[in-house]
Amino acid sequence: MHLAHFDIDHFLCHHWQKRPLLIRNPWAAWRNPLEPDELAGLACDDDVEARLVIGDDARRVMESGPFGESRFGELGAGPWTLLVQAVDHQVPDVAALMEPFRFVPDWRIDDVMVSYASHGGGVGPHFDQYDVFLVQGLGQRRWRVGPVCDAQTPLLPHDDLRLIADFEASDEWVLNPGDILYVPPCFAHDGVAVGDDCMTYSIGFRAPSRAELVEGFCDHQTEHMVDEDRYADPDLARQAAPGEITAVAIDRLHALVTSALADRDAFARWFGAHNSQPKYDGDWRPDAPIDAATLRDSLAQAVPLARNPASRFAFMRLPDGNRLFVDGQDFDCAGALAGLAEQLCAGSELVVDPHWAGSADGLALIAALIDQGSVAFVEDD
Repeated sequence: MHLAHFDIDHFLCHHWQKRPLLIRNPWAAWRNPLEPDELAGLACDDDVEARLVIGDDARRVMESGPFGESRFGELGAGPWTLLVQAVDHQVPDVAALMEPFRFVPDWRIDDVMVSYASHGGGVGPHFDQYDVFLVQGLGQRRWRVGPVCDAQTPLLPHDDLRLIADFEASDEWVLNPGDILYVPPCFAHDGVAVGDDCMTYSIGFRAPSRAELVEGFCDHQTEHMVDEDRYADPDLARQAAPGEITAVAIDRLHALVTSALADRDAFARWFGAHNSQPKYDGDWRPDAPIDAATLRDSLAQAVPLARNPASRFAFMRLPDGNRLFVDGQDFDCAGALAGLAEQLCAGSELVVDPHWAGSADGLALIAALIDQGSVAFVEDD
């Protein structure tokens, strides 16, 4: 599937992180990629994060999965919503929904949450800290969008849901299959199913907070500091007021902290590894390290390599090549290996040029990715 009627440059200029946008069915040919029964089956899996939100604005109760197969038959005629996270990790056709939105860098893309709702079902008025494209898959959903919210926005008392207390909508639309609603960060929004068999695909994006970055990088840097690296004042002079912390001392203390955080290359290496940490476990690690002969033969025969859908790949350009980040690990890829790093980040499946079967560096990189469960050779059916 691809977006046939959508001006990406206009969207990025006028809407991305600025204001919501309703996009009426821009697909060349919309096809719902997942059936409701399949979604319910995923919600019964121990390895899948799923939630049920039962009720309406009068009262909502949330249950966490996994659910027994009989649970959905017990729900009755009242409004309810099933939400399943990271369905793109489980269903290739759902993962393909992300492809048209890769005009946003991959490192910003999170996952695809899929919801199914009975008539009147919804999670209530809320706001998110990230951008989201809400793609209507089946049925209809009425979306209302309100003002920008923040930490001071009053919320309803609820143990599980962050619901806005006084939601006032400024726009309202009913979405049909194939329609898309883009909602920037912190805009209040509320979606309610109109009729049964309402399925919505939420393509969410990542936005690390300043607190997350500061805490994470500080923790990383302190891991490598020695106890002897301390404040020093060998030119200390007598102070008229012993109780004073002088400006000179503050300057030195501040420099002691900021100089430890000023290493841009160290930050880049840390962030690439940190950001590529997988959110959910999708263990593809082989029982034993791949045999060198098997690896060479598979590459020589142009057997495709598939990426683990739970894995995260990214690269950074360096003066002498690229630095590849995969699932929290980093690999320096100089010379010709830089091109292979880019190819590995380009798509979900790759036929590696057979000449890499004769490259020690290429073999080492691919073997490392296979052994850590990030890629695997595609086996014949």
